Amino acid sequence: MLTDLTPSLLDTEFLAAVHAGLAADPKTLPCRYFYDREGSLLFEEICGLPEYYLTRTEDRILRERASEIAACLPSPVEVIELGSGSSRKTRRLLEAVLRRQPELRYTPVDISASMLRETAIALRETYPRLTVSPLAAEYGEALAQLRAHSGSSRLILFLGSNLGNFDPEESTRFLRGIRGLMREGDHALIGLDLQKDRTVLEAAYDDSQGVTAAFNRNLLRRINRELGGDFDLSAFRHGAHYHAEAGRVEMHLVSTRPQEIRVQDRRYSFREGETIHTENSYKFTLPGIRSLAARAGLHLARTWTDELEWFSVNLLEAWQVHGHSMA
Repeated sequence: MLTDLTPSLLDTEFLAAVHAGLAADPKTLPCRYFYDREGSLLFEEICGLPEYYLTRTEDRILRERASEIAACLPSPVEVIELGSGSSRKTRRLLEAVLRRQPELRYTPVDISASMLRETAIALRETYPRLTVSPLAAEYGEALAQLRAHSGSSRLILFLGSNLGNFDPEESTRFLRGIRGLMREGDHALIGLDLQKDRTVLEAAYDDSQGVTAAFNRNLLRRINRELGGDFDLSAFRHGAHYHAEAGRVEMHLVSTRPQEIRVQDRRYSFREGETIHTENSYKFTLPGIRSLAARAGLHLARTWTDELEWFSVNLLEAWQVHGHSMA
């Protein structure tokens, strides 16, 4: 049975992260807490916005190349997806794999149990030959639980350029965690956004309809609801800018006036213009992706991009040393 993360544990971790982030200078909040149910729904809406090219570009690559990707894999294979969300794009790959084998086991992993539950029901209704085994967990917990290996080869998905939310050292550690799940014959498929013009990047994270702004401020609403905070959402505006030297888009919540807020028994002061840094989204180069994979003990086997080279889908294998997977 699929259950939410233990509420008391989640609240304790969430509260500790909020206190630590608001006490820091500059103030920060972890982007992993964006995704309560409302945040997950808002992100699904973001994915359909005209400015947010990432989802539709990756989806087009998968639509056009799914059969080619599946042909690179051993058969049978099972699919694990980290940060699965609605699994909408993943259907391209599931269908391509199901054309090559009679049945398929799919393990979607997401922090939102309610989103997983809805997705699992929809997938089971659509694909009778698909076994869906959802796992509600954060990435670290999921990697630990998934170490037990079945007999089939594995394809581990991490799409949507979610790896870009980690700083470079964290990205390497995370890929090493994925590498730790892989045996000979296993693959990882990683979607990564590529560096491009600043105006395109900033528009993708600050859309004209204000959906991304609502998504960003929903983090404060969640703190109010779950942790007894008293943020005035109208006193914070959304900000997004591309930091070219670091190669990342930064999202912030900007205080529009001097103010003091409370979260349970602690108070935090804000100056006018002071920000809470809520997310980084790193953008990659094709040579940089190869180097990142190598640092994690992975070999970049294939890369597929769109015609503008705005986005990339990358197939990774474990390095082989004298016929054996490198430990």
